[in-house]
Amino acid sequence: MATIKEVAMTAGVSVATVSRVLNQNGYVHEDTRRKVDEAIAKLNYTPNEVARSLFKRKSKLIGLLLPDITNPYFPQLARGVEDEMQENDYRLIFGNSDERRQKEMDYIQTFVQNNVVGVISSTNDPDTDIYTGLKIPMVFLDRTSSGQPSVYADGREGGKIAARELVKRGSKRITVLQGPTHVQPAIDRYEGAIEILEEQDVHYNVLETTSFSLTDAEVWAKDLFGKYPDTDGIIASNDIVASAVLQEAHRLGKRVPEEVQIIGFDNIPLSKLLAPSLSTVHQPAYEMGRAAAQLLIQLIEGQYTEQQHMKFPVKFIERETTRKVD
Repeated sequence: MATIKEVAMTAGVSVATVSRVLNQNGYVHEDTRRKVDEAIAKLNYTPNEVARSLFKRKSKLIGLLLPDITNPYFPQLARGVEDEMQENDYRLIFGNSDERRQKEMDYIQTFVQNNVVGVISSTNDPDTDIYTGLKIPMVFLDRTSSGQPSVYADGREGGKIAARELVKRGSKRITVLQGPTHVQPAIDRYEGAIEILEEQDVHYNVLETTSFSLTDAEVWAKDLFGKYPDTDGIIASNDIVASAVLQEAHRLGKRVPEEVQIIGFDNIPLSKLLAPSLSTVHQPAYEMGRAAAQLLIQLIEGQYTEQQHMKFPVKFIERETTRKVD
C-alpha cells in the first residue's frame, strides 16, 4: 500500500503539498495539483481517513454497532446503512457486540477514539450511560428510545398480525415463543400476539426463550413439542427460531401446514428457501437502515429534522407453512 511520502516523491513535491491537496487546505498551483493527482492515481494511494479526520478536526467516519452479525437480519440493516452512507461520502467502522455489555462499551470507546462523527446502534439498552454521555449525534436502529432519535419497525402490530393469521387459518392451540425479555422488539411482538389471542379467546401457551441464536433455537424447538405436543399453531420470535421449529416438526413427522402452522418474523432471505417456505412477518430492514443513516447525516450536518422517531410498518408474507384461506 502506497504512503503519502511515496506520493510526494513521485510527484516531486513535499509531503505538506500532498496533504494540502488531499485536505483541500491552502493554495496549491494547478500544475502542482495535477502532478499530485497523477501520482495518487499511479500509486493507487488511499488516504488514511482517521489521520485526515484528526488533521481536519472533522471526519467522515460513522460507528455502526450491531448485536449479532450471524443473524441474517442484521446484515440487511447494515447494508441499508452502508449504501446510504457511501452515497453521501461517509465511511463505516463496524462493531459486533454479541449482546454483551462490556463488548458494547469497548466498541463505543473505539468509535470515539477513531474520531467518528456519529453512531448508529442496535443496542438492547439505549438508556444506559454508555450512550447518554456521548457528545456526538446518535441514532438507534431496530430499537426504541424515548430521548434519542430512533428507527424501528412496528413489532407490536407484527405480533398482532401473526396471531390473527393463525386464528384465521384455523389454529386452536397456539404456542407463542417469547423472545428475549431484554430485547424491546421481542417484547413488542410477544405482547401484540398475546393481546389478539386473548381478545379472540384462543387457547395458547408461552415458551420463554433467551436469545435468537440457531443453536439455542434447536433446543427450544424440542422443548416446545415435548411440553405442548398438541400445538397446531406456532408464533416464533424470529425466522431463525421458526426454521428450527420447522426442522423439529419434520423430525417428528408432523405435517406442515396441515397439522401445525408456523409463522416467523423478519422475512430474512433464508425464509423463502426453506421447504416448505416460511410464512413470516416482513420487516423492511434495508429501508430502515437507509432511514437511520439519512437521519444521522441530517443530525451531523445540522439540518433541521422534525421526525426523529420513525416507525416502519410491517406486513404478513404468506408462504407454505400456513394454510390457504379464502
